[in-house]
Amino acid sequence: MTKQLLVGAVPVGGGAPVSIQSMCNTKTDDVAATADQIKKLEAAGCEIIRVAIPNQAAAEAVDKIRERISIPLIADIHFNYKYALECAERGIDAIRINPGNIGGEEKVKAVAEICRRKRIPIRIGVNGGSLEKNLRVKYGGVTAEALVESALGHAALLNQFDFDDICISVKCSDVPVTMAAYRLLSKRTDYPLHLGVTEAGTPSMGLVKSAMGIGGLLCLGIGDTIRVTLTADPVEEIYAAKKILKAAGLRKDGVNLIACPTCGRTRIDLIPMAEEVERRLADCHKTITVAVMGCAVNGPGEAAAADIGIAGGNGEGLLFRKGEILYKVPQERLVDALMAEIEKL
Repeated sequence: MTKQLLVGAVPVGGGAPVSIQSMCNTKTDDVAATADQIKKLEAAGCEIIRVAIPNQAAAEAVDKIRERISIPLIADIHFNYKYALECAERGIDAIRINPGNIGGEEKVKAVAEICRRKRIPIRIGVNGGSLEKNLRVKYGGVTAEALVESALGHAALLNQFDFDDICISVKCSDVPVTMAAYRLLSKRTDYPLHLGVTEAGTPSMGLVKSAMGIGGLLCLGIGDTIRVTLTADPVEEIYAAKKILKAAGLRKDGVNLIACPTCGRTRIDLIPMAEEVERRLADCHKTITVAVMGCAVNGPGEAAAADIGIAGGNGEGLLFRKGEILYKVPQERLVDALMAEIEKL
């Protein structure tokens, strides 16, 4: 089991539930826009949020943003260690740095000291795109071993300054390399791990990469907090993360919708029906399994574990619960009947 640290009031590691993170794409010094986006992310299910700190104005906005939000705030720092010091003074909940790119050891020491004094955890964020040149040469490119050596080297540097409240990430856009790096890292450290596949792309491919990389690691018992990176509205990252956690069996809240892929036996227009059910259940928070099946003969049996479900026929369909048929209704009333039964649960 990994160590546990606190990002604000959210525990990370040590057996705590896997938390969902995202990152704002607003200009951080636009306090109103950034706080508004964070509130939308929180409403979608985000539990920890990160903002870029590219300049002094962004660092000076941290306390103003924190006043307007209720989830923990992480500062993303590159190159200028003074921004980390400013954010720490202004009440940031955690800092994400790559100790190798913020200057010499004295600058790292200054960040470690203020974070230790104020009990602010640090995430060491190693990315394939910014891997140190000497490690690229040593390993012949971006490899799992290179990413892990970079991360543990940075952790050792922080340890040198009596700082150990650390979380680590080792991301790149290559899914197999990312997975191999996290698997290797999990064997060599007990620091909590932040999972992600960086630069995953647009939702169509990014969700696939993230589901493979993040989901695969979670199923191996690796990972304490996650971010799905998508070239999209950050809210889409939260929806994707929740789906991955649910598919990995780590979240039970909300509806688990199962649906058959259809085949030649299907005599009902199932695909738009399944999409409508999914849409109408988007805001349902009941922890239930709902089935939408295309065959009235096999549907109830194949989805016997579902709390409630429908199975199509020829112009009509069946309502069933735990595999037991309740009654038959015309096709045009099937979804409405399903929703009525869900209300009763």
